[in-house]
Amino acid sequence: MGNFFSMSKRYKEYQPDQMMLLPPSLEDWLPEGHLARFINDLVDEMDLTPITRWYEEKSLRGQPPYNPRMMVKVLFYALATGTLSSRQIARRLYDDVAFRYLSANTQPDFRTINNFRQRHREEMIHLFAQLVQVARKAGIATLRHVSIDGTKVKANASKHKAMSYGRLKQEMERLEAEIRELMAKAEAIDRQEDEEFGPDRQDDIPSELAFRQKRLAKIREAIAALEAEAKAEEARKSGSDDHSDPDKPTPPSDQPPATPDPKAQRNFTDPESRIMLSADKAFIQAYNAQLAVDGDNQIIVAVMVTNQSNDKGLLTPMVEMTRQLGGRTPDTVLADAGYFSQMELQTLEDKGINVLVPPDKMRHGQKLDPAPKGRIPANLSYPDRMRRKLRTKLGRELYAKRMKTVEPVIGQIKRGLRFTQFLTRGLKKVNVEWICVAIGHNLRKLALFPSYVLDTIRGMRAAATWA
Repeated sequence: MGNFFSMSKRYKEYQPDQMMLLPPSLEDWLPEGHLARFINDLVDEMDLTPITRWYEEKSLRGQPPYNPRMMVKVLFYALATGTLSSRQIARRLYDDVAFRYLSANTQPDFRTINNFRQRHREEMIHLFAQLVQVARKAGIATLRHVSIDGTKVKANASKHKAMSYGRLKQEMERLEAEIRELMAKAEAIDRQEDEEFGPDRQDDIPSELAFRQKRLAKIREAIAALEAEAKAEEARKSGSDDHSDPDKPTPPSDQPPATPDPKAQRNFTDPESRIMLSADKAFIQAYNAQLAVDGDNQIIVAVMVTNQSNDKGLLTPMVEMTRQLGGRTPDTVLADAGYFSQMELQTLEDKGINVLVPPDKMRHGQKLDPAPKGRIPANLSYPDRMRRKLRTKLGRELYAKRMKTVEPVIGQIKRGLRFTQFLTRGLKKVNVEWICVAIGHNLRKLALFPSYVLDTIRGMRAAATWA
C-alpha cells in the first residue's frame, strides 16, 4: 500500500490561495483574436460625438459618470453575444473575463447600464451607420447585390390582451349598461344611507364602479384609435390630404364615414403591435422586422420595423435607407413575392436598379425552368416579363443569392443571438432595438476581417470622412 501513494499521479501546481506578487495586466486576460479585443480597438476609433455631446452640454452634479466609450464597448459586446438584459450585462461584468476586460474591471450596475442605453437610443442609428460605412469603405459590403426580407418578431405583449373592433364595441355597450345599473344602485343606497346617517356623509365611489369606469375609458380610447387609423387609411387610398384648407367647404359625399374592419385588433399592452401570422403558421402578437443584407459578406445595410403584416410598399423605403447609409444605390435588389408591386418595381427600375421580385409565391429552394431563347416579347405584361427575367440564366443565378444572403442572417439573429422577442414596446422603441440587433450581427461579421476594418476606420477618422 505504501508504494501506491509514493507512485501517485503528478498534477500541475494548483494553489487557489496564492497571492499575486505583481498586479495582473488586462492584456493578459484574453487571447489574441478575441471578439472583445476587436470591439475594444474598433470603438476606440469610432466617432462618439453624438453621445459625448450630451455629457458636455449637461451640468451634471454628483459623482462623475462612467466613460461613455467604455459603456459603448460593453454594450457592443453584449449585443454581439446576445446578452440583451441590463441585469445580465451587470452580472457578466463580474463573471465574464471579456466584459471585465472591456470595462477595465469596473462594474456599473444594471440601472446605470439601462439608463445609458435608454438615454442614447437615438444615437444607435449613428453608430449603425458608421459600421455600414466602414464595411463599404473596406470592401466587405459592396452593394452589388442586396437582398431584402422581413421576419415576424414577437412583441412584448400577449395576444390575449388584444381585442377586435367588433368586440370592443360590444364590450363598450356592456360596460355602459353595467355602469348605469351600478350608478342606479349606488344612488338608491345613498338615499337610504342619507336617511339613516344624514346628508353630510361622503362616501368614495364603489371600487366595482371605479374599475368599470377605468376599463370603459381604455376601451373608448382603443375604439377611437382604430377609427382614426381607418380614416387615415381611407385618406391614403383616396389620395386626399387631411391638411387641406379648413375654410374650404367639404364637398358632399355619398360614401359613409370610415369604419374599421370588425376584425381590426387593438392590444392594450402594446397598442402599436399587431396579431400576425408567423413563419410556422401561428398567430402571434408581433411586429414585422425588415432587413436589407449585402450579398458579399452578409452585412446588414438597412433595417426597419413596421406593424403592417405584409411587405407591400416596404421595398422602396428599404432601398432608400440602404442608399442613405451605404452611400450609394445598390445595383441589384432581390426580394420575395410579398414585395411585388408593379408600380413600385418600375419606379426602382427607372432609377437604374436591377430588381428581381417574383410575382408568384415560390417554394423554398424551388428551381426555375430556363427561359425560352430569344428576345423578350414587347407585348408581355410586366408580371410576365418579370417571370421571364427570373428564368434567364443570369436571373436564376442572381435570385439564388437571396436564399444565401438574407435568410441565413435571420436565422443567425434568432438562433445565434437568441433574439426572438422585443423587450421594449411601441414602434419607435422597437425600431431602435432592431437597430441594436443589427449592430450586434454586423460586429460579428466585421470581426472576421479585423485588420481591414481597423485600417479603414483609422483612415476614415484621419480624413474626417464620417457622414
